[in-house]
Amino acid sequence: MTSKLLRSSTALILAATILTAPQAFAREELREAIEFAREKVYPALVNISCVTQQHSGGRTQRFPSAGSGAIVSPAGHVLTNFHVAGDTTQIHCTLPNGEVIEADVVAHDPMTDLSILKMRLDQRLDPTQPLPFATLGNSDALDVGQYVLAMGNPLTLSSSLTLGVVSNPSRVFTDFTGSSIDDLDLGGGQMTGMFTRWIQHDALILPGNSGGPLVNLRGEIVGINELGGQGVGFAIPSNLANKVLNQVMTVGEVRRGWIGCAILPVSKIGLTEGVLISSVTPTSPAAKAGLRPGDILLEIDGKKTDVRFFDQVPVFHQMIAEMPEGKKVRVRFLRDTELEPVSCQMTIARMEKFLGEPAAFRKLGLTIRDITGPMALARRYDSTDGVLVTGARAGFPCAEAKPPVRGGDVIRRVGPHEITDLESFKKAWEHQSSEKEFVIEVRRGEASVMTVIELDEDDPPVRAKSLPKAWLGVETQVMTKPVQKAMGLEGTRGFRVTRVMPWTAAAKGGMQIGDVIVEVDGEELDAYRAQDSRDLKRAIEYLPIDEAVEIVVVRDKKRHTLNVTMQKTPTSGSELEITEQDEFEFAVRNIVFMDRINRRWDENQGGALVTKVTSGGWAQIAGLRPSDLIVQIASQSVGNVKEFESAMKAVFERKPKVVPIFVHRGSKTHFVFIEPNWERLAEESKQ
Repeated sequence: MTSKLLRSSTALILAATILTAPQAFAREELREAIEFAREKVYPALVNISCVTQQHSGGRTQRFPSAGSGAIVSPAGHVLTNFHVAGDTTQIHCTLPNGEVIEADVVAHDPMTDLSILKMRLDQRLDPTQPLPFATLGNSDALDVGQYVLAMGNPLTLSSSLTLGVVSNPSRVFTDFTGSSIDDLDLGGGQMTGMFTRWIQHDALILPGNSGGPLVNLRGEIVGINELGGQGVGFAIPSNLANKVLNQVMTVGEVRRGWIGCAILPVSKIGLTEGVLISSVTPTSPAAKAGLRPGDILLEIDGKKTDVRFFDQVPVFHQMIAEMPEGKKVRVRFLRDTELEPVSCQMTIARMEKFLGEPAAFRKLGLTIRDITGPMALARRYDSTDGVLVTGARAGFPCAEAKPPVRGGDVIRRVGPHEITDLESFKKAWEHQSSEKEFVIEVRRGEASVMTVIELDEDDPPVRAKSLPKAWLGVETQVMTKPVQKAMGLEGTRGFRVTRVMPWTAAAKGGMQIGDVIVEVDGEELDAYRAQDSRDLKRAIEYLPIDEAVEIVVVRDKKRHTLNVTMQKTPTSGSELEITEQDEFEFAVRNIVFMDRINRRWDENQGGALVTKVTSGGWAQIAGLRPSDLIVQIASQSVGNVKEFESAMKAVFERKPKVVPIFVHRGSKTHFVFIEPNWERLAEESKQ
C-alpha cells in the first residue's frame, strides 16, 4: 500500500513538473521582457507637480495638483495630459533619480487631452549629462491580449509600474442606447475624445497616473494613460500623440482642419459606404458648400469616408483635421440614395478651440472668459461679441453694483467702450480704472441691462472702543451648595478660583487655585446659584484701575486678606485691526495678552497671528493656516504687524523664488514655503 502511494505521488510530481516547466519558462521570459521595457522607459518617467489656477467666482483660485508624464526628446520635451498641465502657473518635473526640474508649457491640446512641456535643462545640477528619453511606438499594431505596462505616479506617490493586457485597442464611448458617441468633459465644458480611439487595458492605474506612459514589452510608449478605475484603464494612442507632438515641434501649435458637420455611421440605415451627416453648423464650410443633415458624404478630396460603425468616427474626424486651412476640396455626396452622387467644392476652415481664454480682475472682483464660436453656438448667442462673466466676488464692486453683475452675463460695453473680446475689455478697464464710477452694459438672457460700478474704497470700519474696566486676572466658579459640601465649607458663599492667570497682579498678590473669594473691597459676596456667575465681574469692573484692593479669601478653611492691584481688562483679538496681505491672500493681527495665556506662550512672545487664509490663494496652497503665529519671514524677524509689513515689503522688492515663513503651530514650530509666480502677480496687480 505504501509503495503504491509512493509511486502515485511520484507520478503526480513528475506530471506537475512537466506541466509547469513551460509555464515557468514563460514566466521567466515575461520577467525579462518587463525588465527590458522598464529599463527603456522608466528613467524617462516624470512625476509632475503643478500649481493649477482657476478663474471663477470673481477671483483667481490656485490649488496644487499632480500627475505623470514621460520625456520624449533629448531636449527635454515631456508628454502628459492637458487635464494635468492645463491652466497651470507652475510646473515641476521630478525624475526617478530625484532630480527636480522646472518646466514650461510648449502647447496644450484639449481636444486630445494632451500637453507638451519643455523642461528647463539649464537648471540641472549637471547640464552636460544626457537626459533619458523614451520613444513612441506604433499603437495601431496593438492586439487584444498583448501585455502592456502602465508607468506613473499613482496617488502622487513615487514612480511605479503595473502590468496588464490590452482589452480593446480602439475603444469609443457611446451612450447607453449606442446611438451617439460620448465625449469626455475635462471640466468647465472643455470636451475631449473627438479624435480618440482609446486603448482599453487592465494595467492598474489610479489618480496620479494621468499622463503617464503605457508601454509595450519592446520598451516603446504606445499610449498616454488618461483615466481608469474598477480594474479598467484607458490611454490615448501613441500615434495620435505623435501627430500632436510633431505638429507642435514643427509649427509651435496644434492646427486642425474643420468642415462643421456632425456625423453618424451608416449601418443603421442599411448602407455600407459613406457617412451620415446628422447636423451642419451654420456658416461653416459644409453649410456654405450646401450640405444638409441627411446627406450621405461619400468622398472628400478623393478619399473615401466610409463610416459603418462608431469606432470609425474618430478616423473620419482625423482625416478632416489633417487637411490644411484654406485648402479647396471636391466633395461627393448622396442626397437621395436612389439618385446619382453629386459633387461640390468646399474650403477647409481652421478648427477653433471650444473655450475662450479666462481672466480675473481683482479690483473689480470679476472673472470673465472670451467667447469663441463654439461657445456662442452652444449658448445660442447671435455673435461672439462681448465677454462671458464667470463670477463676481462678494463685497467687490461688480457684486455690489445695483443691479449686481452675475455669472452668465455677457458684458457688451464698459463706459463708452464697446466690448468685442477679452483684449478690448482689458483696454477698456485700463481707461476706466481711474474713474470713481462707470457704467457697464450686459446682456442677460434676451435683456440688455445697465449697471453702475463704483470704485470708491470704503473707509475701514471703526471698531467700537469700550471704556477701560478693572480686571482681576482669575477664572472662577460659583460656590453652589454641591461645591460647598465637597469642600467642607457649607454656608460659604462666593467664588472658587479655578485659574490664576500668570504675570497678573492676582498671581503676584498671592492668589491661588482653590481660594474662595468671599469679599471684595469690603463687600461680602452672596453668590451660591449658577445664575450668580457674573456677580464677581460686576463687583470688580468698576473698581479703580492701578490701585490696590483688599480681597478676602477662604484658604484651608481660614480667612485671608490679599492686597491685589486692579488691572485694566486686556484687549481682545476682536478689537484689533486686521492687516490683509492681498497678493498671497491671508490676514494677520498683533497678538494680545490672552493669546499668550491660552496658547502657553512666553510673556514676551511676539509675532503676527494669522487670522484668515483664503482658499485657493498662494498662502493656502503653501500650507499656511489660520492660528499660525508668524515669527520670521525670510531672514527677517517678525515681532508684530508693523514688522510683518516691513518683512513683506522686503520680499516684494527682492521677489525670491521661495518665501520661507517660520511659524509657531500648536506645540511645534514649522516652515511654510510660498512659491509665487511673480510675473502673474505683477499682471494681476494691474487688473
